[in-house]
Parts: sequence; C-alpha cells; structure tokens
Amino acid sequence: MSRILVIKLGAFGDFILAQSALSAIRRHHAGDRLSLLTISSLAPLARMSGLFDEVLEDPRERTLSAYLHVRRLLRAGRFDRVYDLQGQPRTDRYFRLMFPGPWPEWSGTARRASHSDRYEGRRTTSVLARYTRQLAPFGIVPDAAPDLSWLDADIDRFGLAAPFALLIPGSSSGRPDKRWPMRRYAEVAAALAERGVTPVVLGTAIEVELAQSIVGLCPRAVDLTGKTDVPELAGLARRAWAAIGNDTGPTHLIAAVGCPTVAVFSDASNPIHSIGPRVVVHHRPAFDAMDTAGVLAALERARQLNKRTQAS
Repeated sequence: MSRILVIKLGAFGDFILAQSALSAIRRHHAGDRLSLLTISSLAPLARMSGLFDEVLEDPRERTLSAYLHVRRLLRAGRFDRVYDLQGQPRTDRYFRLMFPGPWPEWSGTARRASHSDRYEGRRTTSVLARYTRQLAPFGIVPDAAPDLSWLDADIDRFGLAAPFALLIPGSSSGRPDKRWPMRRYAEVAAALAERGVTPVVLGTAIEVELAQSIVGLCPRAVDLTGKTDVPELAGLARRAWAAIGNDTGPTHLIAAVGCPTVAVFSDASNPIHSIGPRVVVHHRPAFDAMDTAGVLAALERARQLNKRTQAS
C-alpha cells in the first residue's frame, strides 16, 4: 500500500472545480492510503466526501511556525507520491520543505519536481484540461463532470414549492467586480416570477443587502442568504428548475451537482473555469454589455441541455 498526498488548499469554488480530479485520483489509488492537505474551512467537506483516508489541515499563515508545521506534516506522512493540484508559489515551497530529503514523487509546478507541471499558459488553461494534463503521466483520467452524489440534504424546512430557480448575485467580498449588477438579477427574478417560477436568492450573510434589494424590486423572490449550509445548497440545486450565478463557489457547486445553470462572467475573471453537465457560460467583456434578455436566452439553452440529458 502506497502513501499518497493530494494538496488542494482552496478557495471553496476551486475545491469544487477540482472534484473530478480528486475522484479520479481516488479511483486510481483505490488500494492505497490517500491523504489530502487543505485549509481548515474545507476540511469538513473533504471528510464528508469519503474520498480520503486522512484530511490534514494547512494553517495557510505566512509565519515560520506555520511552514514548520506543514514541514512536519509532510515528513511525518512519509508519502510515496504527492499531487500538488494547487500549483502556486506557496505549495512550490512545500516541495523545498522536504530538504534534505528523501523526496517523494512530486507532480506539480515546483522546480526539480519529478513530474513537472510547469508550462506556458498554464494559468489560462481550463481547470479540467489542466488537471487532465497533469494526471495523464500516471494514467489518471478525470471525468468531464464530478460525481457529487454524496452531497445532498433535505430542503423541506425552506417550504419551497416547485418550480423554483436559484439566483447567486454575490461573490467573495474582495471581488465585487465579479458581480453582475443587482438590478439585472431583480429583472431576471421578475421574469421568472411571471413564468410561475419562484426566484430564490442564495448567498452568505455578507450578501444579505443584495438579496434584500432584489426582494424589494421583486417581492415574489425568496431570500435564503445566510440560511443554507453546503449540503443544503446541493439539495436545493438537485431540485431546482435552473440557476443563474456569478463566478463564485456556490455557482460552481450548483452547476457541478447537475442543475441547469448559467454562469455569468465578465473579463474580471476567466470564463473557462466552470464544470457541470448542464452549465452554460455566458460571457461579455464588461457587465455593462450583458443584458437581461441575453441571460434569459442562455437560461433556455441550459434548460435544453437538461432536456437532452434526460432524454438520453
């Protein structure tokens, strides 16, 4: 039995986008001991997935004591192989933390790694293509869409009657430039309500004001910001008519679960990073050029993807 480590630190959306690769690594190492190094906020979700025999927590601090802690974890694990799916300068340093050796096989962007994943244009490659290229030397092939069958929850407590559609108007607090304007979401909510589809606004507690503004303009919308955990997000996605959201973690989760989803992107973020069997990426260079009619048309395309998938 080999001892294998995967490094994937976050954030939440990036962790969801990595699920196909994580599942493929688990299949390939079915008889081995598989560990994950991730951030504390993602550790409970990683344990819930059942993919790993061990989940290690990275403090993600820039202090000497934090790096020494990670060094102890890496050396104590006596790993035979490491898949660094983060591929950033911080995790490149982790390779050097193994000094004076011995070093495990190492797949990543660290210099002198046994399996280098350094190449021009890596950061502009879609996540699925990036992981596919990185794992190919080991005979590991990620699926086009992740299997998140382990992630679900009862949503009866929300009292939602079908059909309902999910709206994700927020983003991380440091990236408001990723947000399609709130008034546009309100217009989408009104159009959905006219069709008899209940708009449901999702997000964290810091996005309550966004949701309240949408509900103020479309009183038939339901505000669930700050009221759902991750399994409940997945449960809502599995039962939703469709979803529209910005480039943010909940949108990527909802799309990955299989909900017909429109992911809206401007040039503020890379429109290649989205996965799911029924996701339509709707991109305009600037959100000023993205109107409500275009997003609703994209939503119809996502719904058609859903009908074709069900028919097959």
